[in-house]
Amino acid sequence: MTQIEPYEPAHADAVVRLSLRAWSPVFDSLKIELAPAVWETFYPDGWHTSQEKSVRDTCASADFKTWVAFEAGVVAGFVALRFHEGKLGEIYMIAVDPDYQRRGIAMALTDFAVAHMKAAGMEIAMVETGGDPGHAPARAAYEKAGFRVLPLARYFRKL
Repeated sequence: MTQIEPYEPAHADAVVRLSLRAWSPVFDSLKIELAPAVWETFYPDGWHTSQEKSVRDTCASADFKTWVAFEAGVVAGFVALRFHEGKLGEIYMIAVDPDYQRRGIAMALTDFAVAHMKAAGMEIAMVETGGDPGHAPARAAYEKAGFRVLPLARYFRKL
């Protein structure tokens, strides 16, 4: 049974480890999709370095509300929310350790996040993800949770 508890600084290393493992296929896909010069500019020290910093900064920031999912006492996933003006709640980051995927943890975290947004007075929930093959599981999960996609096109070019 998944337990969801507020994030504490003691969870940081486990959350970073699981997020890097969970997002590895995403970054493998992005590396193929982006021009090499764009990839190198985005991740000059490698994607692991920038993602670890991003996860740690997000979890430590007062601008975000973060929770951790536990399975049998093990940190198995996390979700970070941000509230925007206009009663818009955003699932900013969400990840489940690959060893715990396909067990309903992502849906439990998503449902928890949406319920928390509603309780906080938000009227719209938003989550963003990529259109590349590496993000296909995320897109399927969000659609299953009732989110509807707004097609966007974002282009990159190295200057």
